[in-house]
Amino acid sequence: MNSFEFFIAKRYFKAKRRTGFISIITYVSIGGVMIGVTALILVLSVMNGFEQEVRSRLLGADAHLRLRKFYLEPITRTDSLLNLVRHTKHVIGASPVIMDKGMISGKQRQYATVVKAIEPDLADKVTDLKDKIVLGSLDFSPRLIHGKMLPGIVLGRYLADALYATHIGDVVTLWTMPKEGGIFSQPRVMQFYVAGLVEIGYYEYDKTLSYIALQDARKLFGLKGVTWIEIKLDDYRKAAQVAAELEERLGYPYTTETWFQLNRSLYSWMEIEKWGAFVILSLIIMVAAFNIISSLIMVVMEKTREIGILKSMGATSRSIMKIFIYEGLLVGVIGTVLGCILGYGAGFIQLHFHVISLPPDVYLISSLPIVLEWGDFVAISTISILLSLLASFYPSYRASKLVPVEAIRYE
Repeated sequence: MNSFEFFIAKRYFKAKRRTGFISIITYVSIGGVMIGVTALILVLSVMNGFEQEVRSRLLGADAHLRLRKFYLEPITRTDSLLNLVRHTKHVIGASPVIMDKGMISGKQRQYATVVKAIEPDLADKVTDLKDKIVLGSLDFSPRLIHGKMLPGIVLGRYLADALYATHIGDVVTLWTMPKEGGIFSQPRVMQFYVAGLVEIGYYEYDKTLSYIALQDARKLFGLKGVTWIEIKLDDYRKAAQVAAELEERLGYPYTTETWFQLNRSLYSWMEIEKWGAFVILSLIIMVAAFNIISSLIMVVMEKTREIGILKSMGATSRSIMKIFIYEGLLVGVIGTVLGCILGYGAGFIQLHFHVISLPPDVYLISSLPIVLEWGDFVAISTISILLSLLASFYPSYRASKLVPVEAIRYE
């Protein structure tokens, strides 16, 4: 950009003003753009951080993909299906699961629970459940408790608190009603000892989930197969692609659910919140844009004589308009660049030095999470420069319409 319009715009931008107030407004405009860009970068980066934390915790408890039958009919040919799934591109782990609801009681208290039956060795390749154990272990092996051989159960931390079953070896009772029986059917009842406590970090899971072995779930629920197969991928973002491939290969009655579909409302809410904050904080840049309008109008008033001389020397209205558009863009670009540097710097410091800490007993993380994404930088910079460009049009148009004779006579 070596045009004479840009050269004059730079001279006007650097020149000392006869009215110092114009320079102050220009600096305020740059500062406003800088603060707006910095605020947007930091807020979106913090939201990215929290979103990543929530997603990592949910994906640690759930798989990237579920393969099941319509109407949750049991899957009976589990081995052949597991073999097919494991040989699908991008799949790095698969585990059979039985999932059902029941009641659980312990020490004179009882609550509803969602029972998830797994094979620990296979589940370890799909979820991070073992890493989330806060007491005991993910081992359902039968043990002699009070003279009885009982299988193990792992409880969500808050469910265990509610049942007063927070010690290894505490006995709890699970029961469920047979689905094929009538109102006079006897419930199926099994006793378990507490083998461990798990804390996923998502309250809705930790207050309802309990984990048992697959063979114990088959006895309790009277099932011959499994409810679904959990699948882990090498990249969670490929879940929809792999889901479509599996559905095409297997056909009816099989269907799939991706990690996004399993928690659609939560992820959608986080996305809306992020873009809502983006729109609202963009108003800071709009305030700076109004400052750009006012400073350029005052520059046009100060440079009226020079504009008249340029026009009398042959400069077109288009060229005059370009001069002041370039000057407004300079303000926007400088403010945007400074804002990006400041936002990246603050984010980098928080990411590596954890300046802002959080109470880990409340948030389960010790510092404010930050994820800097280049896509956010590009979007914010684009909006900032576009608003600066739009703010420059009206003053530039006014300058281009000045009549040379009237402009020179003005002085």
